[in-house]
Amino acid sequence: MNKIPKDPEHLFYSSWTFSKLMVLFFLLISISYLFYSLRFVSLSYDCNQNQNTHISITHVSDTTTTTSKVVEQERKTPEKQAFEETNISHIVFGIGASAKLWKKRKEYIKLWWKPNEMRGIVWLEQKVKTKSSDKNLLPPLKISEDTSRFKYKNSQGHRSAIRISRIVSETVRLGMKNVRWFVMGDDDTVFVTENLVRVLKKYDHKQFYYIGSSSESHLQNIYFSYNMAYGGGGIAISYPLALALEKIQDRCIQRYPGLYGSDDRIQACMSELGVPLTKERGFHQVSHLFFWVSS
Repeated sequence: MNKIPKDPEHLFYSSWTFSKLMVLFFLLISISYLFYSLRFVSLSYDCNQNQNTHISITHVSDTTTTTSKVVEQERKTPEKQAFEETNISHIVFGIGASAKLWKKRKEYIKLWWKPNEMRGIVWLEQKVKTKSSDKNLLPPLKISEDTSRFKYKNSQGHRSAIRISRIVSETVRLGMKNVRWFVMGDDDTVFVTENLVRVLKKYDHKQFYYIGSSSESHLQNIYFSYNMAYGGGGIAISYPLALALEKIQDRCIQRYPGLYGSDDRIQACMSELGVPLTKERGFHQVSHLFFWVSS
């Protein structure tokens, strides 16, 4: 029997088909292996996620426990008492005085000063004669720093305005503790302290506050400003604002040599700090000689 010769094209086609089948077979195995591997990776990732979540929750739990312990300890600490309302012990007075007028003006201070309850300083330009009987009736006396290095170019005023404008800053530098407010006034300012405390209670002493009032004199307000606290009626400055003022005041004063008094110098520095006047009508300036704070 004669053999039928093989067709070369048929042989090529059969060989190609077999190769394709083999490639397809290995491809399927590879894909199966890939999915199998991805499954394990996914499971491993989920496990890691669960472990991390557990650690995070444990950390939060520990933090909460620690915080609770700290709060509990703070409650037990005598220094950490409930919030205390502002009272007269939280206020420090800075009184601007003149040595030439001290003999008369000190009598005004005696009207409202309570030595065993209040804190404050009378700032003078030079030493004055003191009586032993006055020591228990007046605040301590201190001499202001020399201000001759500052320029003063107002022909109608007096350069003592520079010294008086720096009273709050000099008082801050004394480092008194537990202070919430610095209150500045003149030696002829009479404070009704009960009303003053009631007014300051309304404000958060931890924020920047510059409190006072404009003058009852329309002409003075026109000449100076309606947005300036007049020192004769008293000026209240919160503790953090006083700290900020102390840092910049000397440089600020040098920039305004043409201003008239201490009040407008303080206002200029408050403007540079971006703090507006908070008006309280109880800070009265009723004459050139006698001022007080009332309800």
